[in-house]
Amino acid sequence: MQTDDLIDGLASNLAPVPRHALRTRFLVNLVPALCLSLVLMVTVLGFRFDMPNALMLPEFWIKSAYNAALAVLGFVALYRMARPDGSDGGYFTAAGTVFAIMGLIAATQIWIEPSDQYSKLVMGSSALDCPFLIFGFSLPILIAAIRVLRRSAPTDLRRTGLVTGLAAGAAGAWVYSWFCDENGMAFVLIWYTLSIVLLGALGALIGPRLLRW
Repeated sequence: MQTDDLIDGLASNLAPVPRHALRTRFLVNLVPALCLSLVLMVTVLGFRFDMPNALMLPEFWIKSAYNAALAVLGFVALYRMARPDGSDGGYFTAAGTVFAIMGLIAATQIWIEPSDQYSKLVMGSSALDCPFLIFGFSLPILIAAIRVLRRSAPTDLRRTGLVTGLAAGAAGAWVYSWFCDENGMAFVLIWYTLSIVLLGALGALIGPRLLRW
């Protein structure tokens, strides 16, 4: 067979991809994964015991917003990186800005509170449990994101894997925040971020293997 004939044969049955196929793929996979993570959290841990009062606390909403912002930034970046010519769109600068704002909030809280509260604000009562629980609740989202990207065409696989892990970790942290009763912003800044970074490291490690095409 001539090369031109082979090319014509391979291209003869091609059909255009629907305009919003990638967006649909992200939604169809990630929304159920996030719901599954929420169901697991409610089943295993339940909502925080003081939820009615917690909903009135600015600390609760700041904690939720911090993780939600990192997750949204991460998945928007992944949507761009899923294409061969895509970039992260300044994701790391934006995520760093969110981190810096949270750092300023944490520093302000520590400055306002009396010194005998510093340990509670930083370590809380669940510092050793927090990273493991966030890791567990992030896994369904990480798996769903990898599934989407395996059907896409990212080129920088390690960087894409890193952002995948960071986005999934932030989403898992947001899920966990509905159980966690820690109100120290320094606790969130340190232990939540550590959990997110660990997921990012895992994503960077497995990205070149699982996202290869």
